Amino acid sequence: MYSKFTAHPWHGIPAGDQSPEIVNTFIEIVPTDTVKYEIDKESGFLKVDRPQKFSNFIPSLYGFVPQTYCDENVAALAREHSPGYNIEKGDGDPLDICVLTEKIIHHGYLILKSIPIGGIRLIDKGEADDKIISVLVGDEIYGKYRDISELPEGVVNRLKHYFLTYKNIPGETKNVCEISGIYGREEAHEVIRKSQLDYEIHYQNK
Repeated sequence: MYSKFTAHPWHGIPAGDQSPEIVNTFIEIVPTDTVKYEIDKESGFLKVDRPQKFSNFIPSLYGFVPQTYCDENVAALAREHSPGYNIEKGDGDPLDICVLTEKIIHHGYLILKSIPIGGIRLIDKGEADDKIISVLVGDEIYGKYRDISELPEGVVNRLKHYFLTYKNIPGETKNVCEISGIYGREEAHEVIRKSQLDYEIHYQNK
């Protein structure tokens, strides 16, 4: 059965029957974008978050897993795995996901299926802001990977560098964001489950 109306990318698209092994992924921005777009939570349209002020560009497709939310349960998991870090809460957004692919995809506002293989535990001003790392289903180069430990080290370092620096302002000596750890496939699945629980608590049947 088809819908006569466009689904809201966050609320109207499921994560998929095979989640968290394979997840529907909504793409907001691509590596060639010079503007950072993000979903407008009310309307479901993409909005301009900010022009990219400096020379850093996202090194992968970037978006979120539908019907997820980063709040109490995601933050509690981050605290459990991040001793010594002050994590007050989740960032209050859908769960972010990067999708690795050899293909050039020219624009966002699309959905695809990706396989989570790990993640970056990012802490942004005391907020848990996990970045799930995934590969495009069927990709000829990246599609064979099933855990972040299998990726070339340079690919992981490129992602780490981007997220450590993408909010930095020249002249400031301290990074805005911190990385408390890199985790593999099983923990990525747990983060997805926690974000789905947070979504259920805050948005399901509302």
